Amino acid sequence: MANPFKRIGNGIARMFGDDAPQPVRRTPSMGRSPHSRSFAGAQTDRLFSDWTGDIGPMDDYLKRDLVKLRSNSRRLAMNNDYFKQFLRMVRRNVVGPTGVKLQNRSRDDNGNLDEFANQIIEQGWTDWGKRGICTVCGKYSWFDVLCMSVMNVSRDGEVLLREVRGFPNKFGYALQLIPADCLDHRLFKSMPNGGDVFMGIERNKWKKPLAYHLKVKPSDRGSARYERVPASEIIHLYVPEDMDQSRGLPWAHTAIRRLGMLGGYEEAALVAARAGAAKMGFYQQREEGASFGPEGTEKDDQGNFIDEAIPGHFDILPAGYEFKQFDPSYPNGEMPFFMKSVLRGAASGLGVTYNGIASDLEGVNFSSMRGGVQDERDEWMILQAWLVESLIDKVFSSFLEQALLTGAVPLPLRKFDKFNTPVWFPRRWKWVDPDKDSKAAERDINLGVISRTRVAAEQGRDVRDVFEELAAEQKLADEMGVRLGDPLQSTGPVPEGGDNATDN
Repeated sequence: MANPFKRIGNGIARMFGDDAPQPVRRTPSMGRSPHSRSFAGAQTDRLFSDWTGDIGPMDDYLKRDLVKLRSNSRRLAMNNDYFKQFLRMVRRNVVGPTGVKLQNRSRDDNGNLDEFANQIIEQGWTDWGKRGICTVCGKYSWFDVLCMSVMNVSRDGEVLLREVRGFPNKFGYALQLIPADCLDHRLFKSMPNGGDVFMGIERNKWKKPLAYHLKVKPSDRGSARYERVPASEIIHLYVPEDMDQSRGLPWAHTAIRRLGMLGGYEEAALVAARAGAAKMGFYQQREEGASFGPEGTEKDDQGNFIDEAIPGHFDILPAGYEFKQFDPSYPNGEMPFFMKSVLRGAASGLGVTYNGIASDLEGVNFSSMRGGVQDERDEWMILQAWLVESLIDKVFSSFLEQALLTGAVPLPLRKFDKFNTPVWFPRRWKWVDPDKDSKAAERDINLGVISRTRVAAEQGRDVRDVFEELAAEQKLADEMGVRLGDPLQSTGPVPEGGDNATDN
């Protein structure tokens, strides 16, 4: 049977001759959007018209926006309660109330811990970290240095510390704290060796820092004078977010606008609430030529009459005038929900929980708090590891070398590699139910999967200090004839009459 559609096509061709429309052969892709075979996230239609241009390396944007970002971040730190709370959270969780504890683990050739050397090194580290010794200005302790470092890095994006070897103190070593403003972001220069000076940092062709060009006066805006400091003396502390990033980025860079707008919104709402509580109003003239000015009224600079509202006091309106009440109804019931929504976004950008930054525990149960806090604490532990690797390890190594040279730590310098074996214990956190934590720690100790040293360190204590306190307490109890239950299972002989001791 002949194809009827073919006959129709032939008839059309005879009717129109050469002008006959040609048949179109459709393929499955025809009729679709031109973007149907591209990534949706790469489309630049009207919905993404403001997403134009390519995004280049981080350094290209830092050299243009770094100072403005830093200024806005400092402005938040000065005036925004939520960002101030975030900075305290950084200090509280990265450094903690007792700092980062040291336990040195140098060993003899037989593999046993060299307890004598370790105690001398730990005591020297403690002495060096006291106020007036560890910094060139003599104003800060090592704990202060850690707190200021993490708070300045989170606010400004970076901080610099200069290691001063041969400083006139007992240990021959101290730190100079240098604000980020001293590293001039406007200083660019090509070097004859194929390197360059980029935003104040002198680099070789591999972009390895060779020196830092620091402004003599941080406030210099014009022709500044610079001091070239070798990179071996500078600890440039920042958290890199891009593999080719030369300067630090303020941690709040994604939340600056949101927090700034929220602060302005909250201030406007507060002013509106105060105005609404005052029940203000205006006198409106009803009759032409009506007199005004009862006893006690005043005039401003423009000749307008002013009358003060006194609580519980009612005035009689002047003749020819009526009172128009001004009663703003804002803030309303939607404000708390809006505030929470905005703060949740800001908290996500800062890497913390909403409940923490807003100090809001309303509607939080044990399970939801534990889940949210666990994610946040993982982020804090990442920052703790960064702080140890980027700052604390470097400072300890330099301190130990200089202390061995000066004799402040009376150990042989030739065994520096043996003695430079620190183990750091940053702060850890207790859960909402400490009784369960204690039972879990006791179970893990009995199973042999954790040590008392680790448990004590997670609480910010040295196990030797714990044992010394227990021994001193037991000795005092024996002297005074008081029987105590031994919290540890003793492996030594049972003292005469001491039936409270047990074998291991």
